[in-house]
Amino acid sequence: MTDDETRGTGPTRRAFTRYGGAVVAGGLLAGCTGESGGETADGDGDTADATPTPADTETATATPAGASYAASMAPVGEVTFSEPPSSISVYSLIYADTAVAYGYGDAVNSLGFDATTGGATLDAYYERLDGVSFDYADLTQLNSGSGGIRVEKELLYELDSDLHLIDPALIDSFDGWEPADVEEIAENVGPWFGNTYSRTHGQPPTAWRDDYDYYTLWQIAERVADLFGERDRYEALAAVHDDLLATVEADLPPASERPSVATVIFVDGTFYPSKTNAPGFANAHVRPLGAVDAFADTDAGFGTTYDYETLLEVDPDVILHQYGINSFYDVGAIRETIANDPVGEQLSAVQNDRVYASATPVQGPLMNLFQLEMTAKQLYPERFGAWPGYTQGEPYPEIPEEERLFDRDRVANAVAGAE
Repeated sequence: MTDDETRGTGPTRRAFTRYGGAVVAGGLLAGCTGESGGETADGDGDTADATPTPADTETATATPAGASYAASMAPVGEVTFSEPPSSISVYSLIYADTAVAYGYGDAVNSLGFDATTGGATLDAYYERLDGVSFDYADLTQLNSGSGGIRVEKELLYELDSDLHLIDPALIDSFDGWEPADVEEIAENVGPWFGNTYSRTHGQPPTAWRDDYDYYTLWQIAERVADLFGERDRYEALAAVHDDLLATVEADLPPASERPSVATVIFVDGTFYPSKTNAPGFANAHVRPLGAVDAFADTDAGFGTTYDYETLLEVDPDVILHQYGINSFYDVGAIRETIANDPVGEQLSAVQNDRVYASATPVQGPLMNLFQLEMTAKQLYPERFGAWPGYTQGEPYPEIPEEERLFDRDRVANAVAGAE
């Protein structure tokens, strides 16, 4: 078969017909709005400040008559399936975790970066949920770049996924992609459904901005649940999240008694700061805790890096090191490196043993429950119980039942679809 026969210049392997602005393809009805420019972004798709507005007041689209699986989310619009997707391409952990939460983990065929690292992170949390797991051994790595980010269109054809649980604006920001390529994959392979720039309310590529909205983590989770026809699972998990937030918020100390927190990544003697209380699902585990952002009122701010001396001037009470749970960084080793530096050892967080392995910001709903609990214990041990510490390569620590901030069995039952 020639390339022309498989790419849409003649009959495609997934015949489609247009109705208005929608696409019917292989049992799928996918409405896709907006085009993209060629701007670049990092691996999670976040760039500078943005103009789209939050979508906090939106509700997920109900399943229309005659369709079993439907949802709407910017920038794609509405996507409708006549049957559940059996193969799903995923780029970010937020969507892998969400797929697992709704019983679709076995349908996931890819991750954006190293599947072992991302899968190990999920394993660390799922170890504490009876019956919940994610088989990542045979997942395809979408990003083929060395030093940059590159996703080959050919690879998406090879995967032949029913659904790309990926923000098309993110894909369009990568090298080698144009709006026509994004549309081609939607028509000839499967629709897109994802929203990445809600992570930090970053700026999507120019051509997508008019159709872009920002969502909370749990609004994204709700929309994916509707697309999968899993409203009951979503509502059960959202109820756990609501109860967890209520538990935390009811026992927060007064603002004057809260610690100053530096959220960082440490590499080769340099601290890379992130905002602690900024909008976006990257902070969904820490923003509800109302801690003081140690960098907020400093001269250096966030548009720079910190060496030991500059960080000592800020001297945060707590240092949260991102991607610390069975992920990219061995925070125990990093803590020792900082403590062995003549300036680093003077940091209050080091002296008080408050340098913590912290959350993965590209978090889905199951991750978020654990990461909220973890961060509450790290920031306010006198209120929520002491954090037992974490060692790289191990599961999320076992916490005595009476000290847990949410019910593991309740979550596992929700994932299993049990009443």
